Amino acid sequence: MLDDIRNIDPEQHWETLRRRWGALLSYRYIGRQFSSMNTVADDTVTLRHDMRNAAGGILAQVLSICAPGGGSPSDLEVVPNPVIHSVQILDNGNDVQRVEVIDSRALKLGSRMYFGRATIVDADDHRRVLALVDGQGASIGDVPEGMSQERFDDDAVEHIDDSPDLPPLWQVFDGSKRADGHWAIGELREELASPDAALHVGPQFVICETAAIDLAAEVVGTDRLQPVSADFMFMARGKVGPFRVDGQPLRGHDAPRIGVQLTVHDEGNADRMISAASLLFRTAD
Repeated sequence: MLDDIRNIDPEQHWETLRRRWGALLSYRYIGRQFSSMNTVADDTVTLRHDMRNAAGGILAQVLSICAPGGGSPSDLEVVPNPVIHSVQILDNGNDVQRVEVIDSRALKLGSRMYFGRATIVDADDHRRVLALVDGQGASIGDVPEGMSQERFDDDAVEHIDDSPDLPPLWQVFDGSKRADGHWAIGELREELASPDAALHVGPQFVICETAAIDLAAEVVGTDRLQPVSADFMFMARGKVGPFRVDGQPLRGHDAPRIGVQLTVHDEGNADRMISAASLLFRTAD
């Protein structure tokens, strides 16, 4: 079992957060840096082919990882816990090379709840808006005084060059499709965990979209699906794993779009439901 940063000696909080933040696969593998956390000159994300779907568009999971909190406080300000994440996709960005999160801001900061939003654009042309992100979360713990003014001075990304040999993101995030037909993530480990020792939102974005595309493709007969929106509700902390995804595709009569509703369960913790998601796709032209 991983240690919850809220139970760490306050004098060790900084170093513990530095280690956890550097180990976290979500941002490190995608290449997402945050000027709110690290001293970086460029926090844009360069897209690789493994960040695209079969139709060439940007995977919704990549956009969500780029702006998971939609303007929420950073881990240097509070111990955050996402509650709701929503991304609306305006442009699938088939020919976009880099993405950038702009206008990331808090709409309201309460004593324990926070609300925020952000915009994701083509980093080379900010007039081209790719997605709108909204988020709601809760502060589940405080950080030592003065940390909000600090930044990590190391580079926590892997700078992976594009290559046809790169595995799909779901494989990197310890996902697999089991013999029972369910997509799942293995047991919790440090690379997949947030500082409070729970399954991070990043792996959940990845495995849910992967399962949703698989389920939708069975209905429409093709995996050339472009995401339209993705909405997540995080109801409980994933503590043990494996984490199983249950899902159901839904389609209106002669509708050009297909939706998938999913739930994620912590099988190692009494099969507790930890999150729910709804993803909407359209078939590519």
